[in-house]
Amino acid sequence: MTVGQAGRDGALTGLRAVAAVLVIGTHTGFATGMLSHGYVGNLFARLEIGVPIFFALSGFLLFRPWVRAAKSGADAPSTPRYARRRIRRIVPAYLVAVLVTFAIYTVFDVGPNPGQSWLGLLRYLTLTHIYTDDFLATYLHVGLPQMWSLAVEVSFYALLPVAAWLLLRHRRGPRWRPRAVLAALAAAALIEPVWLVVLGSTHWLPRAAGMWLPAHLTPFLGGMALAVLAAMGVRARARVLLPIAVAGYLVAASPLGTAEFLGPVRWWQPVVIAALYGLAATCALAPLALGDHGWWHRLLSLRPVVFLGEISYEIFLLHVAVMALTMDLLLGWPIFTGSPAILWPATLAITVPFGWLLHRVTAPRSTRAADQASVRSAGTSNSSARLRCETASFSAGLSSAAERSSPSGRNTGS
Repeated sequence: MTVGQAGRDGALTGLRAVAAVLVIGTHTGFATGMLSHGYVGNLFARLEIGVPIFFALSGFLLFRPWVRAAKSGADAPSTPRYARRRIRRIVPAYLVAVLVTFAIYTVFDVGPNPGQSWLGLLRYLTLTHIYTDDFLATYLHVGLPQMWSLAVEVSFYALLPVAAWLLLRHRRGPRWRPRAVLAALAAAALIEPVWLVVLGSTHWLPRAAGMWLPAHLTPFLGGMALAVLAAMGVRARARVLLPIAVAGYLVAASPLGTAEFLGPVRWWQPVVIAALYGLAATCALAPLALGDHGWWHRLLSLRPVVFLGEISYEIFLLHVAVMALTMDLLLGWPIFTGSPAILWPATLAITVPFGWLLHRVTAPRSTRAADQASVRSAGTSNSSARLRCETASFSAGLSSAAERSSPSGRNTGS
């Protein structure tokens, strides 16, 4: 397989499964009160690094068709077609999940739930709930806190065709200049730290602006850069980059990047966390995007991992409500009690069949057929489990960790 064919590799689908499991883990850490347990709590909190991994996957897989067209001199992808496929893949399952969750919480009383209102329903249905000043007091729905990241995803989807045109309009065919594109992406990466510094040190931006796209731009740009590097024929090795990704996660959980639980946040901590998250997410993805078919590729190509990756979007939509019901009805645990070692696998196990059913009912027929072929072929070859760059959601935009005073400005409640 050549470098440019990484998108046909089921290991990328498997990486989505890993990211989904990480995000469930960070929510179980919050729900069981683990986030207040020193460095171990910080490790659970920083499992939210699954979110930047999803964002990096979106940047890589959705920008790649524009890069390939620019390199070959072919016509750019059709924007209306791209938009239709994004809408068809994202919207049906999302509408079902939101309506079902709102219905559940009409009878499942868990205390204050500001998002449970007709206006809150409208905001969630239109993915505009994050565009407010005080999100926690106005539109936070305790069964749907993860949807902030899907709103970020959708804003990236809307911006991508414009960004691709700006980056590639004078760099096509014989004028293909990938290094200039990489330089432009590196310059754009300055937007996130500037945004976070302004957010943390002034009152110029709404308090909820930490959930908007500029505050999460770096992993998207990292994935876009990998698409350019793949077109250049660059290769990367997991044995070099995965230790960097793990180190980034561990440093993010250290006092350098994490304030005390619900404690004050220093102005520079959001910038540190943004850089570490972007670095870790890009390094986790790079070996798969740039042609390494070693142990990391083989692990993520295992059939169960690919299966979870195929329904990772639906798992994302449902897992918080499933977790709340599991704690209350099945385990009988009040909030901030219990063990994440039990809640984490229980939530995943209970969410999977509901996620599979939602996927079967709402995903496009072509997506379901490709999913079946992916799972059947997973682990049988280096090109197993074809991904669908233009027919499926590759990032699903999972949520961050739950409500705490996060240096990154990402955490919005569980």
